[in-house]
Amino acid sequence: MGANAQTSVPTFTAGEILTAANMNISARTGIPVFADATARDAAFGGTGEKTLAEGQFAYLESTNATQYYDGAAWQAVGTSSGLILISATTVGTAVASVTVSNAFSATYDNYKIVFAGGSSSTNAGLVVTLGATATGYYMASVYGDYSTGVANAGVSNGTGWTYLADAPTINPNVNFDLIGPFLSNETLMYGGRVGATTATYASAGYLNNTTSYTAFTFTTSTGTLTGGTIRVYGYANS
Repeated sequence: MGANAQTSVPTFTAGEILTAANMNISARTGIPVFADATARDAAFGGTGEKTLAEGQFAYLESTNATQYYDGAAWQAVGTSSGLILISATTVGTAVASVTVSNAFSATYDNYKIVFAGGSSSTNAGLVVTLGATATGYYMASVYGDYSTGVANAGVSNGTGWTYLADAPTINPNVNFDLIGPFLSNETLMYGGRVGATTATYASAGYLNNTTSYTAFTFTTSTGTLTGGTIRVYGYANS
């Protein structure tokens, strides 16, 4: 957390004595600076804090982004792009799974997730799951086998999307879209992977529930991951 970051946006009452610390919060920056979206959301509406209202600005250190509140959700400032970087998570050393929290919110309906770089201890698949849900995953995949040509595979009421991502020993990878993971509807998935040793997949599917999700997890089918970056982008709603 940087020197300008704060954890609340205070409001003052008549007759209150303003301390140097109170004044420094305002003097350091005209826009409140927060470590990430979680710290931002916790800073408004508590005891002695400002109520979040339309027109409020915030800066997030996690994504180097300036945002404004439109009365319903936080929106990006200073960009005309329809695709906004929300988070970038660096994978650790020799881990079997990676969870990205606070990936989805009311700010965006639809998302793109890209994972590249790093390495895997063995050629393996990456299983993708949302939240703590371990059932109800459906998908169909068409793949081109490098030796024998085109074939297909599927998952019916599985424990995760198992053909969506790949973890070869060099450059584990995935590139997929999620439609409405935070909304109280079935989440739809479209994506693909490039396999290092066997085949390249194009996949689509859905999660058979209406749960609102904020997080997702990559889990290796075998072995561990080291390094690489998981980036989450939001598609602008307007």
